[in-house]
Amino acid sequence: MFRWETRGPKVFSGFTAEFFKDTKALAANQGLYNAFLGVALVLTYFISDELWQQRIALYLSGCVLVAGIYGAITVEKKILFMQAVPAAIAIGAILFT
Repeated sequence: MFRWETRGPKVFSGFTAEFFKDTKALAANQGLYNAFLGVALVLTYFISDELWQQRIALYLSGCVLVAGIYGAITVEKKILFMQAVPAAIAIGAILFT
């Protein structure tokens, strides 16, 4: 979100420097969305009802998983490993702990 024009080209090497300049606002929006989603996921630990805690955590993790798969298909395959795989691990941990 904050280093899109400097860190972005190192992570997503298939794009030009101009692309990162032109999409800075979009990246900031996505970064903010991900931050809110992450905070919401952490806050599920403060829900006292265990069933609702699990349901909300699964929903949010599922959203991250779907976004990671979509990003891997539409942007770059690396996103699958950076976003979708950790979400799948989180879902497994929620379901099997």
